[in-house]
Amino acid sequence: MLQSSSARRAARFAPYARTAIVALSVAALLSACAIPKHPDSEAPAPDPFNPAATQLLDDTSWVLAGWKQADGTARAVPSADRGGPITLTLSTATGQRHVSGFSGCNRYMGSYALKDGKLSFGTLGGTRMACATPGGQIESAYLNALTHIERTGVQMRAPQQMQLVLDNGDTLTFERAAK
Repeated sequence: MLQSSSARRAARFAPYARTAIVALSVAALLSACAIPKHPDSEAPAPDPFNPAATQLLDDTSWVLAGWKQADGTARAVPSADRGGPITLTLSTATGQRHVSGFSGCNRYMGSYALKDGKLSFGTLGGTRMACATPGGQIESAYLNALTHIERTGVQMRAPQQMQLVLDNGDTLTFERAAK
């Protein structure tokens, strides 16, 4: 039996049709496997004063970036170019919560606790050098502030920050230190 010209044409293009169908099927499968965008990626940042957020503070290091006094004025904070930044490191490396840092003139250390969404410090000890630098002028007030924390706020999304609101209304803002 003789094939019609259309049947011969269809038989000639059949391998190409199968290849096209396979290619389209593979493309459909790959597009179905694409990674979707997480719906929370553009959501507003969570409340930094959520008590659960303070549990993220273990094993972190911070640099004092700002000090806003209760009346809204900014207090001068030493920076790297003015005697070194004030730092705060919270560590559990020894199995206990240990704080250490630089308070503007001296190194300090002690213990810390995270309870009911609040960061608090035990008795702090430190070196006893005298400094006539901007850091030396703020050191006493800074160490005193660490004993008067009323609320603790933690923002672990970029930019990572920690806020310590004092019982006198002052707010200390820390930025996450580079690892």
